[in-house]
Amino acid sequence: MLFVKTEDLKPDMRLAKPIYNKKGVLLFDRDTRITKQSIISIANFGLIGIYILEPAEPVPPMTEDDMEFERFQTVTVFSIMDDMKDLLDGKEPKNLLNVANQIIKKYGKLYKKLAFTQNLRSSDDYVYKHALNVAILSAMIAHKMKFDIMTQVDVVVAALLHDIGKLNLGYGLASKNDPSEEELKEIKREVEKGYLLISEHSNFSPGVKRIISQMQKEVYDAENSHMGMDRNLTSGTKALIVADAYDRMTAMKLDEEPQSELKAIRTLLDEEDKYDMDTVFALLNSIQIMPPGACVEMSNGEKGLVISENTNPLEPMVLSFETNQIYDFTRAEREMGIRIKDIMKTMDNRTVIDRNLLKEYE
Repeated sequence: MLFVKTEDLKPDMRLAKPIYNKKGVLLFDRDTRITKQSIISIANFGLIGIYILEPAEPVPPMTEDDMEFERFQTVTVFSIMDDMKDLLDGKEPKNLLNVANQIIKKYGKLYKKLAFTQNLRSSDDYVYKHALNVAILSAMIAHKMKFDIMTQVDVVVAALLHDIGKLNLGYGLASKNDPSEEELKEIKREVEKGYLLISEHSNFSPGVKRIISQMQKEVYDAENSHMGMDRNLTSGTKALIVADAYDRMTAMKLDEEPQSELKAIRTLLDEEDKYDMDTVFALLNSIQIMPPGACVEMSNGEKGLVISENTNPLEPMVLSFETNQIYDFTRAEREMGIRIKDIMKTMDNRTVIDRNLLKEYE
């Protein structure tokens, strides 16, 4: 499965993910071969790009839970969009608390790991879809860490609202992971305006306001952030910071390749001064990173298939395609110096030929 920008789409490519309209009606199913007309339709939707299947790649299995997750994302984002626009216009949000309760009901009470898949995003809806994904991730973290129901609601509502100020920024800046110093100042200005809007609103609890205030100071105000192990952040703030970072790293973008789920989790685990480790492990134990059936690349150059998970989700049992050997990664790195390098982005092993370089030798 590959992410292809809209401008690079070509007829006969096969869709890896379904495309729905705002009402949740299926427009294009998986494995649909796109045509010139459907490429125009995809461009008209404003999608940044879509996920496609490689020529010989079979359609991956998709459970009813997976389909419901995608449908829920599609339908709910339009409700969030309406509420955010109402807030910016000085009106009361009609559905925000209802959306938060739906998220908690669906994803804040799970006793199994969720196959958390990134949704298709356009330049117009990036902030809304980011808010929804962060809210879902926050709900799962809150459940895993046994937050009381009031804190659960506060962190999910905070997740839905935390980036409202970025609606006044262009897509490129709103989604940028590594802004320059000047860009960071602009982002910070708009984020502060967004928080001011929330802080003056009587309908939001003190817990929601505190979580957003702490999160924004931590992420956007480096001089005054509470960096280090002794920072005094609420559990809700820690959950929001981790969920926000994970979604930003793995979301599709125009200007950079999204990180794999594995690399994103490793980044979070490696930065103990930025992220609370208990919260990161709560996320790790809430979503599927390398489930059975996933294909991975190993540091010894071999590629393999995950055949079972171990207690540590980052150390599964892997069957090598080349040697038919089974690697148990609870011991492989320690005993053989082999680690899982990354999740495979492509199953296509054909060599890519640079045609321009080839012409030089003709």
